Amino acid sequence: MIAGLGNIGDEYQHTRHNIGFDVLDAFAKASNICFEDKRYGAVAEWKFKGRTFILLKPSTYMNLSGKAIHYWLQKENVSFENLLVILDDLALPLGTVRIKPKGSDGGHNGLKSINEVLGRQDYTRVRFGIGNEFSKGRQVDFVLGKWSPEEMKLLETRMPLAIDIIKSFGTIGAQLTMTQFSNK
Repeated sequence: MIAGLGNIGDEYQHTRHNIGFDVLDAFAKASNICFEDKRYGAVAEWKFKGRTFILLKPSTYMNLSGKAIHYWLQKENVSFENLLVILDDLALPLGTVRIKPKGSDGGHNGLKSINEVLGRQDYTRVRFGIGNEFSKGRQVDFVLGKWSPEEMKLLETRMPLAIDIIKSFGTIGAQLTMTQFSNK
C-alpha cells in the first residue's frame, strides 16, 4: 500500500503539505490509472511485476490520516512492511527525497496520527523536501501555501524519482530500495 498524505479540497490542491497527493497523482498519470472515491479516501490499484499496488489518498485530512490508512491496511490485508507513506518534510531542502524505514513523527501531524492509530512507527516513509523558506511564525502559511512556478518546475524534475522509488519499494522491498536510491 502506497499512501500519499495531503488534505482534500480545492484550497489545498498543489500546496506544499499535499506533496503526497501530488506524487500519487503523477504516479497514476504515468501508469494510466485513475483514482476512485471510496471509504476514507481516493483509491487506485495498479499491477506491476506480479505485485498489486494499492494507492491511497486519505480523505480524512492530514491530522486523521491514520484512520484511513488503518482501514485500508485491514481491508486489503496489507502487512506493515508493505506500507509506504509519502509526505512533505520541512527539514529537507526543496526537492530532496529521502527514504526512512521507521521513525518518530518529527512534528508532522499526518505521521503523528498514523503512529497513534497503528500503535507503531516501523513503516517505511518517503520524505519529500519542501524547504523551510519562511519567517518566524509563518510555518503554517508556508506549508499550506501554493508552489511558485519555479518550485513547480523543480518538482516536476523530481517526480520521476519518487515514482521509481514507489515501483522499487513494491517489487524489491524497503531495504534494497533505500540502498538503491540513497543520495539521489
